Amino acid sequence: MPLIITSACIDVKDGICTTSCPVDCIYEGDRMFYIHPTECIECGMCESICPVDAIRYDDEVTGAESKFVRINAEAFHDVSGEIDEPGGWYKGADLIKDHPEVAAHEARQPETQDQ
Repeated sequence: MPLIITSACIDVKDGICTTSCPVDCIYEGDRMFYIHPTECIECGMCESICPVDAIRYDDEVTGAESKFVRINAEAFHDVSGEIDEPGGWYKGADLIKDHPEVAAHEARQPETQDQ
């Protein structure tokens, strides 16, 4: 049961999760991060540090967020439908292409502070 990243990450992209991943399986897209489904060793370090509570084990995700199990996996499929094995993410690496459903997701409105 790999970990996945849900919609709470879209347009937030804090990135602290990448600093705790011992195998560098969290990749950055334009609008969110994605966890590679076969590189993840399911240690849970990223889940414990995520400031927006966006990371879950795939079997814990329910309701509308359940599509993110598929979205995280499909983000790593190449044009032939095979899973791409990039070999680990690093800061400054090229962004991966956002999944079409993430790219089309309504933009998150910035939070405003009450004065």
